[in-house]
Amino acid sequence: MGGQHWFRRVIKGICTCGEFQGGTTQHGRASGSMPTQGVQLQIQDHHVMLDNGIVQVTLSKPEGIVTGIRYNGIDNLLEILNSESNRGYWDVVWNSLDGTGKKGVFEVIKGTNFKVIVKTEEQVEVSFSRPWDPSLQGKLVPLNIDKRFIMLHGSSGFYSYAIYEHVGLPEWPAFSLGETRIAFKLRKDKFQYMAVADNRQRFMPLPEDRLPGRSQPLAYPEAVLLVNPVAPMLQGEVDDKYQYSCENKDLGVHGWICMDPPTGFWQITPSNEFRSGGPLKQNLSSHVGPTCLAMFLSGHYAGDDLVPKFGQGEAWKKVFGPVFIYLNSAMRGNDPFTLWEDAKMQMMAEVESWPYSFPASEEFPTLEQRGSCCGRLLIWDKYISNDYMPASGAFIGLAPPGGVGSWQRECKDYQFWTRADEHGYFSITIVRTGDYNLYAWVPGFVGDYRSDVSITITPACSIDMGDLVYEPPRHGPTLWEIGIPDRSAAEFYIPDPDPKYVNRLFVNHPERFRQYGLWERYAEIYPTEDLVYTVGTSDYRRDWFFAQVTRRKDDNTYQGTTWKIKFQLDNVNHCGPYKLWVALASATLAELQVRVNDPSTKRPLFSSGLIGRDNTVARHGIHGLYWLYNVDIPSCLLVQGDNTVYLTQPRNQSPWQNLMYDYIRLEGPPFNSQD
Repeated sequence: MGGQHWFRRVIKGICTCGEFQGGTTQHGRASGSMPTQGVQLQIQDHHVMLDNGIVQVTLSKPEGIVTGIRYNGIDNLLEILNSESNRGYWDVVWNSLDGTGKKGVFEVIKGTNFKVIVKTEEQVEVSFSRPWDPSLQGKLVPLNIDKRFIMLHGSSGFYSYAIYEHVGLPEWPAFSLGETRIAFKLRKDKFQYMAVADNRQRFMPLPEDRLPGRSQPLAYPEAVLLVNPVAPMLQGEVDDKYQYSCENKDLGVHGWICMDPPTGFWQITPSNEFRSGGPLKQNLSSHVGPTCLAMFLSGHYAGDDLVPKFGQGEAWKKVFGPVFIYLNSAMRGNDPFTLWEDAKMQMMAEVESWPYSFPASEEFPTLEQRGSCCGRLLIWDKYISNDYMPASGAFIGLAPPGGVGSWQRECKDYQFWTRADEHGYFSITIVRTGDYNLYAWVPGFVGDYRSDVSITITPACSIDMGDLVYEPPRHGPTLWEIGIPDRSAAEFYIPDPDPKYVNRLFVNHPERFRQYGLWERYAEIYPTEDLVYTVGTSDYRRDWFFAQVTRRKDDNTYQGTTWKIKFQLDNVNHCGPYKLWVALASATLAELQVRVNDPSTKRPLFSSGLIGRDNTVARHGIHGLYWLYNVDIPSCLLVQGDNTVYLTQPRNQSPWQNLMYDYIRLEGPPFNSQD
């Protein structure tokens, strides 16, 4: 873990005695002797303070900005050099769709009304709301927003959630919501070690390391080369916040460790029900600042498809959260990395406690107000087996009614996902009431499943759907295939980065695709001719570049690329067309053209048209949105012996126009009854 060994040496130099002060119980209650102090609420003219004897949280009144967090002898964990409005806040990025021209408006949500919702020794919940009316059109996002903060007795942290509402009246204008989140700006003199996953944690640059004189700008503002960082060990590394993105399913806990005194600040998301785009949707986590984010909605790695758009007078309401801000500490002398292990345990405790019983809003349903469904998913593909196969490891979810695969672009409502066991059995629990479709996709198979029967979840219901059968798209027998159908390009060849642009964390790392500048390596590896893949000889793990990018020319312009797949046919079956399946893991302002045996034909056999705004390559991802195409290849275009499929990506206005392949398969004509 880049920087971890250095950090251990520093810690051992300052830690000399004591025991770990952590441990997990339900709702983040601190282990050991329970503090006798109940939760106290102090209301001042311009501030509100929540204090349970373990942690003290101060918020501006009535704005509801977190201005201070006192814990473990540190007066304020948040950046005291920042203004009070730039320490801990909810924000949105929105666009007007009513013709006023407001685009990409960043807005920190500031309440105008303060209210005490619950005040007991066991719990305090406070509200900072901001109603909207037509006089605010074009000035503030057209939403009623109610931000809530909760502190529990004996809890080592606090919770936050919010209710967003667009009222179904004509005077409520159309708009789109590009992003919403909670952001915490921590003290840079305290929090310098970041942890996002077991294998993604390190000593991080300081914010001033990204400023002119200490860094060199790279191809886009988020990426810089550290040339004169405060810590010399970081010199020559690249820093980019997108290198620390995570899929929703893996973004349960992340945060920062302070060295002295050993203190952890963690953002825990116990459920993904309120996040958009399903389990594979990628979001930012923590990054240089030090900044810690709770992302609820964004277009990252998807583009405009994951930006919800609301029409004039469209009624909509959604609860984001609650999420938990967990604080832990270790006595001097203990390994501070136990704070990360403890945070992971706390995350599991929060997941087990979901849905929480303590939020006071009626918009957040309790366990008794939710339902569940279960069943078994089987796969039927006669070209693989004569028997039904269990959908082992399938991703199975309930999402709003829509077309096949619509869940990955759904971004207004709630989704509930699980994984099937090795026998295909699944159970989806704690589901909000409402109408849903059941969706699934199965690693190892192309396409998407959607149940023909809609599901209505009612309070305390338990619906057994029995055996469900998914028939993956199939035309005929497999003649050859490239890759693994898992909606990712991770199995393909990912080059080493240019030595000038390295993040040492990702050297010999499973997620080596997170290095900067890998798109430039294509032209270095294929300086004059594009990629050629020969079926039966080539190995996709070393011979298929992870992304079909543009080629930069000597005059710094770009050109499209054409990849060749060469294969042999012992004979051509003229009983019907052949079928080429192309599954894409990502697309960015790109086009897929397919030609067979004649690259000079002006009109391709197939064109996808312009697709995708994922920006996955530039943001160091390995997938974005999933696309599946099938191309009929008339048998008259094929010959006995050598054949070639040409895959062209012709769009070439920038280095960011590209395709990522998930899986490619050529099938012969279907078997007939005599076969």
